Amino acid sequence: MEVVSKNFIEQIIEKDLSEGVYDTVHTRFPPEPNGYLHIGHAKSILLNYGLAEKYHGKFNMRFDDTNPTKEKNEFVESIKADVEWLGADYEDRLFFASNYFDEMYECAVRLIQKGKAYVSELTAEEMREYRGTLTEPGKEDPNRNRSIEENLTLFEEMKNGKYRDGEKTLRAKIDMSSPNINMRDPILYRVAHLSHHNTGDKWCIYPMYDFAHPIEDAIEGITHSICTLEFEDHRPLYNWVVEELEYPHPPKQIEFAKMYLTNVVTGKRYIKKLVEEGIVDGWDDPRLVSIAALRRRGFTPESIRRFVDLCGVSKANSSAEYSMLEYCIREDLKLKRPRVMAALDPIKLVIDNYPEGQTETLTIANNLENESLGTREIPFERELYIDRDDFMEEPPRKYFRLFPGNEVRLMHAYFVTCTGFEKDEDGSVTVVHCTYDPASKGGNSPDGRKVKGTIHWVPASSSVKAQVRLYENIVDEEKGVYNEDGSLNLNPNSLTVLRDCRLEPSVGNAKAYDSFQFVRQGFFCVDCKDSKPGELVFNRIVSLKSSFVLPKN
Repeated sequence: MEVVSKNFIEQIIEKDLSEGVYDTVHTRFPPEPNGYLHIGHAKSILLNYGLAEKYHGKFNMRFDDTNPTKEKNEFVESIKADVEWLGADYEDRLFFASNYFDEMYECAVRLIQKGKAYVSELTAEEMREYRGTLTEPGKEDPNRNRSIEENLTLFEEMKNGKYRDGEKTLRAKIDMSSPNINMRDPILYRVAHLSHHNTGDKWCIYPMYDFAHPIEDAIEGITHSICTLEFEDHRPLYNWVVEELEYPHPPKQIEFAKMYLTNVVTGKRYIKKLVEEGIVDGWDDPRLVSIAALRRRGFTPESIRRFVDLCGVSKANSSAEYSMLEYCIREDLKLKRPRVMAALDPIKLVIDNYPEGQTETLTIANNLENESLGTREIPFERELYIDRDDFMEEPPRKYFRLFPGNEVRLMHAYFVTCTGFEKDEDGSVTVVHCTYDPASKGGNSPDGRKVKGTIHWVPASSSVKAQVRLYENIVDEEKGVYNEDGSLNLNPNSLTVLRDCRLEPSVGNAKAYDSFQFVRQGFFCVDCKDSKPGELVFNRIVSLKSSFVLPKN
């Protein structure tokens, strides 16, 4: 009998179900729409959705849009696209925290009526002074013992716009000597005369996240509110809110470790700066690890899911190597995508003894490891393009590709022998001349002679001209992500643009997000923003070489 290992969250859920704490499982993914999601969010999306799916429960997509200072519709739409792309199906279960503002206000009024909340006039600086430290208790707010009637009047006046931003706040009345600073009369509402992306100018007071979030969960019937470890110290406040508001079947908060990726930039503040300074061309620049950037670069939902599965779910913070993410996309694409030939730095190859004007058609398998991908036809002719790296005038030892006098195999075609070359006035090789052996069609010689080198090629007259972008990490991995002053340690070679690449004609009709393996080069994807019919732009998803080794069980 196979033993299935369960992570600690699954163990908690199954215990709750068996003991009747809940009779179903209801999870949610609750992003704040103040930026694009990154690879770390993918773990939370897939974890919450996967648990609901596994236990035949429900999954909510909910925007925690309680802070209008940073939120935009652009971010709402990008997040929806990311979640849907990853396969987390929320169907008609799309919610906004801002739709609950009326109920949140009534909740705050109930707490005031219970003597559990009061209006404060302390400034932000004074509040920090009154809060105390980790070793010293806080001091009571001078307004902590206002009457319920006065607090109700002041809070209504806050809602009606009587006070300036920061002039008054509503605080929970809990315990200023609590060892957990989050419980020292935290702010529940603040005054902010700002227009909201969803509610417009209806409100000039907005709830704080720690107050709003448990209410949202309770309203929606969430059973297990799964969040990352930085909210562990906030759990007592989460529980206090749902208990004081007397919600039946209150949700249970469970914390898990974030997924960190080495040598990448995920902080919204840093990415925003890169975007604003024009260092990247947007939140979806393929050098970033936002989900939109990974999608644009050519990563697949399946590869992201595989990566998240390999990282696992735990209570201990840890980091994953970027090479593991690359391993996952290679494994996903290698049997799914056609393998085509491309000369990224092309020079012309002329086969002098091939009949002028003649073209023959070669039928080639799209993927030798997956016959179901079928075949394609490529024209072969007298003039071809090859990669500049595949010819050397004076080669070193163990160089088996083209050089004067050497014979190589043209992939899927014929044996050719180099007979000479041409240079331009700068000394760069522009044309390589060869002769071919007509009897070696298919890449095999009838006399049994062997050649050590095989090179790829594309037909010159029908090749597709394209731009190809090669990416490295946007930060210098050897020097670390950050400089001493906290700025990003940028890699000047993070993007290389090759503008005159030549690809075989089978890719001529490729459209956005189509991906291929370029023989000996890596996996490449058609860019969704800059590529146009007749002006193709490809992003390198990943090279063919991997430094990651999948650990053994």
